[in-house]
Amino acid sequence: MVLIDDSRHLAVMTGEACVEDYLALLKPNVMQLVVFTAIVGLLVAPGGINPVIGFIAMLCIAIGAGASGALNMWYDADIDAIMSRTVNRPIPAGRISGGDALIFGVVLSVFSVALLGLATNWIAAGLLAFTIFFYAVVYTMWLKRSTPQNIVIGGAAGAFPPMVGWAAVTGTISVDSVALFLIIFLWTPPHFWALALCKQSDYGAAGIPMLPNVRGAPHTKLQIFVYTVLLAAAALLPTMLGFAGLIYTAIAALSGSGFLFLAWRLLRTGEDAAMRKSARMLFTYSLGYLFVMFLALLVDNLLARFGVLPGVLS
Repeated sequence: MVLIDDSRHLAVMTGEACVEDYLALLKPNVMQLVVFTAIVGLLVAPGGINPVIGFIAMLCIAIGAGASGALNMWYDADIDAIMSRTVNRPIPAGRISGGDALIFGVVLSVFSVALLGLATNWIAAGLLAFTIFFYAVVYTMWLKRSTPQNIVIGGAAGAFPPMVGWAAVTGTISVDSVALFLIIFLWTPPHFWALALCKQSDYGAAGIPMLPNVRGAPHTKLQIFVYTVLLAAAALLPTMLGFAGLIYTAIAALSGSGFLFLAWRLLRTGEDAAMRKSARMLFTYSLGYLFVMFLALLVDNLLARFGVLPGVLS
């Protein structure tokens, strides 16, 4: 007789959800990057914020991001059951019902937006509400299954968090915060299209019109390279606008060059195992790229704020 004391294994056997399943609905891996970029937006925004209020703002953004993930999993349960990388998610695996996931997502959405508005300001709350709506409705329910440009337009949802963090401090939407939005917005297509090149069969089986399935690998590789060029240029906007200094500029130039090299190498490969290997390398690099860029911006600003690098910020 084998005794199973792991609560997750018991949940799978009985069809009942455990805490880990509800946490999985929040897409914690995606949430980490969302929250980090929002924290950077909050900390580099001019003026500063009370630490307690700042913590509440970050908590609200994290909950709102998680709510978006839950609503996405609720609506996409049918295609998640087909794709190999999503088949074990809580809803297709039968551990959480679609109805429970929907209620969970809606409650978290309302709570996060209301609390952010009360704690900071309603511009930040409105941006958070729009972010949740954009990801759950515009991207998940409309764009994802209808156009190969789903990632391009839908990528805006993942680009709003630093603007939300910035607005929580300043109560405004500025050109500087839009620059942060633009970096993430232009990063999204090469990041996800590189993954799509590796997962063409999955997306094809699920009927999702990802660019490689609709226009083919050569066109996708060209688009990846074009967006990478635009991203490398946009990454220098914080320097041009005066809220980043030498550290950020150097790292942006070096990281952008690495991204361009990998995108160029992918463009030059054929449609075989070598292409998938190059696409996987680009996808992996892109994960670290965004984190490194925003970390460099944060370090640059903190050093300037404490007088270590005087004069590099406006």
